[in-house]
Amino acid sequence: MRAVVQTVSRASVTVDGEVVGEIADGLLVLLGVTHTDTPQVAQTMARKIHELRILDEERSAADTGAPVLVVSQFTLYGDARKGRRPTWTAAAPAEAAEPLVTAVVQALRERGAKVETGRFRAHMLVESVNVGPRTILLNL
Repeated sequence: MRAVVQTVSRASVTVDGEVVGEIADGLLVLLGVTHTDTPQVAQTMARKIHELRILDEERSAADTGAPVLVVSQFTLYGDARKGRRPTWTAAAPAEAAEPLVTAVVQALRERGAKVETGRFRAHMLVESVNVGPRTILLNL
């Protein structure tokens, strides 16, 4: 599992003209799933995201109650080392990835996080205003 975590003053996801997820002063998480990921990996990723000390004064979303916007992003497993056209073979198929993305979201909520999401398999418009900017790549 791979996540790009960014501090944002605001972020939103729009699908077909409808805002489906929106936060202010929190974390935007772009989340990719690979073939070997498991529910246990999803639990660990949720803990890492929630406890990541990336906010002001080295605090985490767990410390501050900052909201989290999770957006599924299979392209995080794109590989363009050979040529100009990326291959997506390292990304888990949607049928395997969707329950694991849902598991991360559920685990964050169980930890007390306010979580918004994008819409799986939809063409999403993701808008964000990064703070810092602070961007961390998590690989599990």
